[in-house]
Amino acid sequence: MDLIFEGVKKAFWLLVTFDPEVLSITLLSLRVSGTATLISLIIGISVGTALALAEFPGKKFLVSLINTGMGLPPVVVGLFVTIFLWRSGPLGFLGILYTPAAMILAQAVIATPIVTGITLAAIQALPKNLRLQILALGATRFQMVWILVKEAKLPLLAGVMAGFGGVISEVGASIMVGGNIKGYSRVLTTATVMETSRGNFDVAIALGIILLLMAYFINLILTQIQQRERPR
Repeated sequence: MDLIFEGVKKAFWLLVTFDPEVLSITLLSLRVSGTATLISLIIGISVGTALALAEFPGKKFLVSLINTGMGLPPVVVGLFVTIFLWRSGPLGFLGILYTPAAMILAQAVIATPIVTGITLAAIQALPKNLRLQILALGATRFQMVWILVKEAKLPLLAGVMAGFGGVISEVGASIMVGGNIKGYSRVLTTATVMETSRGNFDVAIALGIILLLMAYFINLILTQIQQRERPR
């Protein structure tokens, strides 16, 4: 208990003094995970909606792959992203391995199946004749898709929270593709692992508390938006 108490005191001190290193690590965590989540939303909502509305041979197989991807182990993602970005790999010419850009790429790969799967389920849960009714009222196909997405906005916001939660807390892929370089690619999760391995449990607990607080407040904002939009 004393160790946890010391960690809480350390976290409070780091927060109130705006420790430059902790502030830098926290802001990088937000930038990397926020950008990865945004990329996953653009891809995931588009692909999930298209799959929900389309009918073609092999659809069930593709959906099963997406559902499997929702549980992708981060270390496996980190391994394959590292291979692709390695100097001799297919994307080695980009030269972004061990950079925040590589971390964004890995986290986007982790979050995209989550957002895609939730979007697919949300659109499919809408009444089947709704799209026909919208088209019958003279809407274009693009307008129809937009209306369906708006109708499914509550579960889609849950998808945003799930996608962000999946990447802000992951550590394996971030260490593998980012290298945990001080002042450059070190984020809250990788810094927590490093401090724990050094035996600096008070600092590790402090970083963990900061990570939890950051995740909580972001999800609180998203939850407020979600519940405000909830039908009465």
